[in-house]
Amino acid sequence: MSDAPPPSPRTGDLAYTRACFAAWQARAEAQGVTLRAPPPEPTTCCGRGCNGCVWEGFYAAAHFWCEDAAQALGV
Repeated sequence: MSDAPPPSPRTGDLAYTRACFAAWQARAEAQGVTLRAPPPEPTTCCGRGCNGCVWEGFYAAAHFWCEDAAQALGV
């Protein structure tokens, strides 16, 4: 396994963010570390591009989750 940290989420790219979560979880599993669950995807977006959209909060939480995972794994 590479020593490079798994990637960080890209705001607005859900598929890539899911892949980031999976990469961090796979690395944690390989090291025998249990991570908390990644943030849930929003289900209440109205699609109007609101200021403070639930997706903005999700991507902020996704970045924080990856930072937290890196700290838990000593990366």
